Amino acid sequence: MILRLLLMDAGKVLRDAGVQGGERDVRLLFAFVDGSDVGRINTELDHVLDWSDGKRAAFDDMINLRASGVPVAKIIGRKAFWKGEFLVNFDVLDPRPDTETLIEVALQDPFTRVLDLGTGSGCILISLLMERANATGVGVDISDNALAVARENAALHNCEAAADFQTSNWFENVEGSFDLIVSNPPYIAANEMAGLDKDVRGFDPAIALTDGADGLGAYRIIAAGAAAHMTDRARLILEIGYTQASDVTILLADQGFVEITTHQDLNGRDRVICARKPRLGPAFTQ
Repeated sequence: MILRLLLMDAGKVLRDAGVQGGERDVRLLFAFVDGSDVGRINTELDHVLDWSDGKRAAFDDMINLRASGVPVAKIIGRKAFWKGEFLVNFDVLDPRPDTETLIEVALQDPFTRVLDLGTGSGCILISLLMERANATGVGVDISDNALAVARENAALHNCEAAADFQTSNWFENVEGSFDLIVSNPPYIAANEMAGLDKDVRGFDPAIALTDGADGLGAYRIIAAGAAAHMTDRARLILEIGYTQASDVTILLADQGFVEITTHQDLNGRDRVICARKPRLGPAFTQ
């Protein structure tokens, strides 16, 4: 079959199923099955494919999965984030471009010891460690299945020696101090879940999306417990929902955090809050 016709037929399947961005998804799935570069597809549209029956069947199966709503990342088991590609499955949240704002903010200052709360796939911690050769870190999560994915990703990116992954309900089993604490916690309010895109609501783990309440539960826990695990002048950097900047800022300020700043994502929406550990002693000013 000619590549152009294959892509057209697959695109129609996704359009008929109401999948947004179907043409892009078709190309990503084709490149995965073919083992080729998605960027070269436009130069090869008139090529006759030399595919085995198995490859064609695999491609058709993937298109049908996408038509049923399964995200591309969950189909192929990987997702690009920052400067790497990370393994994902139904036990972890798919990395999203908005979260790269957190990486950008974290890299603005030096750090040597990182704690990643609710690490999931490990993409945040691993991306930070890849940028700082002398840094080490701990990623914690309540899900052992998620931690298994994070460990695979650490091995994939040659970070096994620098990254330690542990089971912990937030700070419960965390020991030691860190000069950087980061987290992308579950921040969707329970009453907002029904309005999420079905690609997210149906296939990312609910525990990574919502606290089952007002969406601020994790921030309350982090704000109350972080200082005990921070070195002097350490930073706390949190991803937030774009309407939560004021609420999270207040939570942190009430716990004495200082230099609280809000940072926007590529769409200009509030996405990350950075704060410094509370200063103690006579020089303390809030």
